[in-house]
Amino acid sequence: MKRDKYEKELGKLQVQLCRAQSWIKEKGERVVVVVEGRDGAGKGGTIRAITERVSPRVFRVAALPAPSDREKTQVYMQRYLQHFPAAGEVVIFDRSWYNRAGVEHVMGFCTPKQHRRFLEVCPQIEKFMVDGGVTLIKLWLEVNNEEQQRRFEARIDDPVRQWKLSPMDLPSRERWYDYSKARDQMLQATDTSYAPWYLLRSDDKRVARLNAIRHLLEQIPYKKLPYQKVKLPKRSTKHAYDDDKSIERRRFVEDYYGGGNGKGNGKGNGKAEHHANGAEPGEASARVPLEANGRSRKQANGRAHAGR
Repeated sequence: MKRDKYEKELGKLQVQLCRAQSWIKEKGERVVVVVEGRDGAGKGGTIRAITERVSPRVFRVAALPAPSDREKTQVYMQRYLQHFPAAGEVVIFDRSWYNRAGVEHVMGFCTPKQHRRFLEVCPQIEKFMVDGGVTLIKLWLEVNNEEQQRRFEARIDDPVRQWKLSPMDLPSRERWYDYSKARDQMLQATDTSYAPWYLLRSDDKRVARLNAIRHLLEQIPYKKLPYQKVKLPKRSTKHAYDDDKSIERRRFVEDYYGGGNGKGNGKGNGKAEHHANGAEPGEASARVPLEANGRSRKQANGRAHAGR
């Protein structure tokens, strides 16, 4: 999908998400969204598209790290339950208790007995959640073999994506069919009428994000609430004074990109920079500025240190 079309459709859906947010707050609804899938399937990008325009106080993301030694001794679901929503909240789990059905089982982080026990008990726990008034939405993002390989290779080569490569990503390539089998077992045991799984093809990330948001909205019976018109009050002139002058000697962030050529707007900047670099007033600053010809600050400072 082309970017222009994607952004246009995304904008429309995000308006509806904001309306759903208002309804959820007004009605005190509790929503849990589980986002699972293969490594490299686009879970993080899908969650960002959902949460980009809504309040983080209503839409919370729970992305739990590996369990601590203490958490390993708890009841398995315990560390997830503490993140569940209160009234008027949506919690999106970026990976969830279904780790036990997937990575923990495939990589040997749990025993076969623990795996079997999870598949037996999980539907009962989810029924307890749904019967208690929680709206539970479960999404599984499925990416094909070729696209997963392409995305992993992009992560290896791109410095701004390398952080996405986890210790589990590379083994997931080797164990493709082990993960497929684990997925099939999970779906067989936990795809229920009260907490169904919905599979989402994510070979095209943009299309997948739009489909995910549309599906999410379809699962929440929200209505557009009346919006109270807001009138912006005029600024009061009571106690008025020159509040720009009062801060002109303070330190300002360098206006490098706004035409200020890297200079701060405050009269206190020069004095502050001298002190920050250990120089007395009147001495030259040791700081090397970012060069206007495109050299990086790191390169400039490196040359400065080499000359000392």
